[in-house]
Amino acid sequence: MASYKGAFGLVGCLAVVVGMGVPSGDGRGIQAGCASEGLKVSRGQPSSSSHSPGGEPTTHLLFRQVTIYDGSGRPAEVGSVYIRGSRIIAVGDIQPESGAEVIDGKGLWLCPGFIDLHTHCDSGLLNKGGRANKNYVMQGCTTVVTGNCGSGPTDVAKYFRTLQEQGIGTNVIHLAPHNSIRAAVMGNANRPPTAEELQKMQQMVQRAMEDGAWGLSTGLIYNPGTYAATEEIVALAQVAGRYGGLYASHIRNEGTGLLAALEEAFRIGRESGCRVHISHIKASGKEAWGLSAQAVRLIEAQRKEGLVVTADQYPYTASSTSLRATVVPPRYREGTPQDFLKRLDDPKIGPQLRADVVRLLGGWEGARRLQIAHFAARPQWNGKTIAAIAEAEKREPLDIVLEIERRGGAQIVHFGMNEEDVRVYMRQPWVATASDGGVQNPGPTVPHPRSYGTFPRKIGYYAIQEKLLPVPAAIRSATGLPADILQLRDRGYIKAGYYADLVVFDPNTFRDTATFDQPHQYPTGVRWVLINGHVAVRDGKYQDGVLGGQVLRWRKP
Repeated sequence: MASYKGAFGLVGCLAVVVGMGVPSGDGRGIQAGCASEGLKVSRGQPSSSSHSPGGEPTTHLLFRQVTIYDGSGRPAEVGSVYIRGSRIIAVGDIQPESGAEVIDGKGLWLCPGFIDLHTHCDSGLLNKGGRANKNYVMQGCTTVVTGNCGSGPTDVAKYFRTLQEQGIGTNVIHLAPHNSIRAAVMGNANRPPTAEELQKMQQMVQRAMEDGAWGLSTGLIYNPGTYAATEEIVALAQVAGRYGGLYASHIRNEGTGLLAALEEAFRIGRESGCRVHISHIKASGKEAWGLSAQAVRLIEAQRKEGLVVTADQYPYTASSTSLRATVVPPRYREGTPQDFLKRLDDPKIGPQLRADVVRLLGGWEGARRLQIAHFAARPQWNGKTIAAIAEAEKREPLDIVLEIERRGGAQIVHFGMNEEDVRVYMRQPWVATASDGGVQNPGPTVPHPRSYGTFPRKIGYYAIQEKLLPVPAAIRSATGLPADILQLRDRGYIKAGYYADLVVFDPNTFRDTATFDQPHQYPTGVRWVLINGHVAVRDGKYQDGVLGGQVLRWRKP
């Protein structure tokens, strides 16, 4: 068994405000929110920053008589916002300077650009057809976090350099991905690391943090992270903790084991010194419905004891991941895809493997909750449930699952949550809005609609239409709160001197239109989107070729 002291020992450190931090002292600003300065006339000059955008835009805009939600959670006020170049120059009762384009904002709402703490845009942004990140820009999203669920590029310097050189449509923040790091060192092995392997993984986390990663992410239901003991995660998180980094986790169980999985995340935070962030918090599977209230109480207790714990959530009752991660137990997933097929055909292992898949699938009822999002071998199955496919072909659901796994696997949408749990989490002031989506372009796939509709659904449907939570709180959950969670300076609020990442929308029409049957649809109501002062959406029209995003690097003290 490896020693978990590793290369850096067992010394944790408290989260500190570092180069990209907000001025909130020890990071506890996320517990109470950030006070607004109101709309007295405020003017500011751009402050120095380690991520100052290159290619200064020539933007010279004044939004006049617009309803301003500043990201703090305070009520809106009507006023003007003046942008010049990449920054917000003034907020309040402002007279435009000569040459400024004046936009009449009556009836429109202006707020900071949305910050998505949890995306899987990593590979999509590296492709020419995806680098503009249009499906996020069209929601009003100006910053995305990649490297989530333990998956993504491990060479952060190379990843950032490539993004910056090719151009990107949104800002990008990256987390050091545990699964990818473990795979690079140990492959898909179901065992503890040796002392040497652990040291190599620690060195990779250190390199990532030095190169600007914002913390460590885990995906503890996915290979090979599912094989990692808590002690291994602590040893790696301690490295991120030395830099003031965040620990963001797709926890080990989001179903009936939810509460125990949360306790594991709390332990990792306490022993590493990292702030703890629970990714896409939920209660998944019928047997787990109703656990949200207990989960909230657990988190609140930790917060009262001084552990910084936050979460994010997408506003849907369905999740999306691989079919294999959903219905195949981890012990069968070790090694290569060929190893899995050998186990499936093994006369001793195969029968038990099939029985376990049937158990996790949940029979015909469970098969009705699993919809194919992308199956390359038979694209005509995209958008259909496993039950519907089985019924049409007069086969058992297990047969459909095994065919999919034998032919390369599939991405699925899982209708595993209930509405009340979604609403319980949504009401919490420490739960941010995040999509768990990725770069999407119209095509034959039928992905989860969250990649197109997360932010307008949360604000337009749940806050404006349903009135589940106040509009200022809903907007804060997508702006100031994620900025505070990240300790992101100069973004997330409408303040003089801050970067001009902002969105202007019509509250009467700001709605998601993407559905589970027709997901490739942009929302309505978005009028303007600015990213580092670059106008990406002008008067409701997407501006082709505008790549105003920047890579944002975390800096140690």
